[in-house]
Amino acid sequence: MEVHNVTADAETFTCNAYLALGEAPTLVDAGAMDGVVEAIREHTDALDRVVLTHQHGDHVEQLDAVLDAFDADLYAYGDHARRDTALRDGDEIVVGEEACEVAYTPGHADDHVSLVSEASLFSGDVVVHDDGAFDDGSFGRTDYPGQSRERLIESIRDLLDRLPDGVEHMYAGHGGVFHGDVRAVVERALERAERREPKYPDE
Repeated sequence: MEVHNVTADAETFTCNAYLALGEAPTLVDAGAMDGVVEAIREHTDALDRVVLTHQHGDHVEQLDAVLDAFDADLYAYGDHARRDTALRDGDEIVVGEEACEVAYTPGHADDHVSLVSEASLFSGDVVVHDDGAFDDGSFGRTDYPGQSRERLIESIRDLLDRLPDGVEHMYAGHGGVFHGDVRAVVERALERAERREPKYPDE
């Protein structure tokens, strides 16, 4: 599947917003980068849907601009004024050209979901490959009000239970895209989260 990080050139803080092309062109998260609409249009004029992993500002700041520019449906777990389809744990949704299972993965955010296919994992902020805190397996921060390290650990364990053996691509909300043994990366993230140590000890 052809996937582009359309916020890769951002000069301000944003999540990675992934455009997955195929039978159902899909944007996973809208990001916070001015010009994201133009970045999408470099690859396609049609966008079927926007799927939110969660609604933190760095993932949704440009959501209205994207929805205004494209005749796209909004899929989200949490309530949103422009939501067309409510996601639920265990739902199946086509992202680009891959059928993905929706996995409810709270801890970093109460409305957080991840998307799991036979080949790919769109993990949002629950698990990332590298993010400045750890390389080769990190996890979303849980030190802000309303967040929970214990719930995040449960979510990562559940995600491991759902991951097919052949998953080779991980598209996380921050850091780089990872191609390889995704399960091993998620396992390392779980081990680090289970230590209950601060993710950013210097803050």
